[in-house]
Amino acid sequence: MTKVMAKNQKNAYRCGECGWTSLRWVGRCGECQQWGTVSLVGEQEQRPTQALVPHTPALPIRQIDPTSNQARSTGIGELDRVLGGGLVPGSVALLSGEPGVGKSTLLLAAAARWAQDNGPTLYITGEESAGQVGLRAQRCGTVPEDLYLAAETDLGLVLGHIEQLRPSLLVLDSVQTIAANDIDGPPGGVAQVKAVATALIRQAKQLGMPVVLVGHVTKDGSIAGPRTLEHLVDVVLSFEGDRHSGFRLVRAIKNRFGPADEIGCFELTDQGIVEVPDPSGVFTSVHGEAVSGTAVSVVLEGRRPLVTELQALVAPSPLQLPRRVSNGVDGSRLAMILAVLQRRARLRLHQLDVYVSTVGGARIADPAADLAIACAVASAMADQPMPASCIAIGEIGLAGELRRVADTQRRLNEAARLGVSAAVLPAGSLDQAGAPLRRSGIKLIEAPTLSNALAALGLRSTRRGGDAD
Repeated sequence: MTKVMAKNQKNAYRCGECGWTSLRWVGRCGECQQWGTVSLVGEQEQRPTQALVPHTPALPIRQIDPTSNQARSTGIGELDRVLGGGLVPGSVALLSGEPGVGKSTLLLAAAARWAQDNGPTLYITGEESAGQVGLRAQRCGTVPEDLYLAAETDLGLVLGHIEQLRPSLLVLDSVQTIAANDIDGPPGGVAQVKAVATALIRQAKQLGMPVVLVGHVTKDGSIAGPRTLEHLVDVVLSFEGDRHSGFRLVRAIKNRFGPADEIGCFELTDQGIVEVPDPSGVFTSVHGEAVSGTAVSVVLEGRRPLVTELQALVAPSPLQLPRRVSNGVDGSRLAMILAVLQRRARLRLHQLDVYVSTVGGARIADPAADLAIACAVASAMADQPMPASCIAIGEIGLAGELRRVADTQRRLNEAARLGVSAAVLPAGSLDQAGAPLRRSGIKLIEAPTLSNALAALGLRSTRRGGDAD
């Protein structure tokens, strides 16, 4: 009995992601449900850790110069905005995104501009050959003299290139393609990703060299590999975009040197990645004359206000269950808004197909766009356009009330910059902003309920009536 227990303890298996243990090997962790993270843990002799003499003594915090590690610009303003001013010496950033979204193109452009200002820059590719990356660089016009390129998949060779070149920046594309010879498992496995990331982080801190890692994503959009990878690095960025649209967003998920809710806007063209410093125009359309079924709102993407146009179309439905189709808007959110319109604003929508879409491929999660969605649907139903240069900002409650949203001042400042003349807001919004908004020249219309807002905009439908049976 004792021998069996000793044998089982010696042959225990442990999950490298969460620490869950098992007496037999399994392909999937029973705790965190991750695949391929359970490995054999041999019997280890417990030895006390010996005290060592540190190479660098601890210093009073007042003697540390905070300017020694100031961020350096990458040469791309939108990327600097997300990073909090640029790349900090010794920092490690992780950029993830779906295949084909433009991660390599963006980092190749950033590495080229960094090389022009800061000297030798090393770009290591583990997914493509050096010739393929060279062709992309020629096409995008990013071929500075101090940009060095190597195609490697072995961690030892990567560290050798770093030791030989001593670059001012390292870009590794991608961390899942590099393998360490002394670690068991295929490239991209939990143990391999941890070993590669740990070694590169150690090099970054010792040399004061910023490192940018490219990470793969799984089919559900999360970063592939162990979750500890996101904890080890200093910055985690997500590169987002629709395959059918050239517009791209870089979103900060984690940032030890700046705000973690900032975004940068780009456009993917034949010549590479182009910055979009004023993205509000991307999400609005130009109409020769006023069109019914359109409404404009100001949503926040991170800390950035974006003027976004919502479009709606209603039509008689031949089906017993009318269609509710949304593009760029959460379907459950749209269903709630339509229910409030029918119940509280007395609009008969139960026999109509309703289609709602954003312009420019925008994806809206901000509840401040609720009022604009409702106005677009009411405008389409009445076949009557909204007043010119008017925006709608507000969250809708189930009782039909309009709720105030955060950062009203910032939203209206962005609207005023684009020439908006009037805004419909929930009641009480002036208490948040007040005098600064009046000086902006925007006429503010406060409405306590959705019905009051529609009445103030003159959106009266010919299909109005009592509640549907």
